Amino acid sequence: MSISATRLDAAAVDVAVSDDALLVVLADGRELSAPLAWFPRLREATPAQRAEWRLLGRGQGIHWPAIDEDISVESLLRLR
Repeated sequence: MSISATRLDAAAVDVAVSDDALLVVLADGRELSAPLAWFPRLREATPAQRAEWRLLGRGQGIHWPAIDEDISVESLLRLR
């Protein structure tokens, strides 16, 4: 009997922001979702501003330049 270990990789690979939630897809397939109410700058941003994001530090964080907002994946994992 073999046991395979799953390697967890908490690096963000994709991000989506709806009117209600922030969704972050991790490299290992997990998806993190948080209410947009937790992130006032994102909540108040326009859809175009929300769509303009970039990954920081090999996916350890997300940056929205138009609203100067940064969110770390680690903080999202702790909020769960």
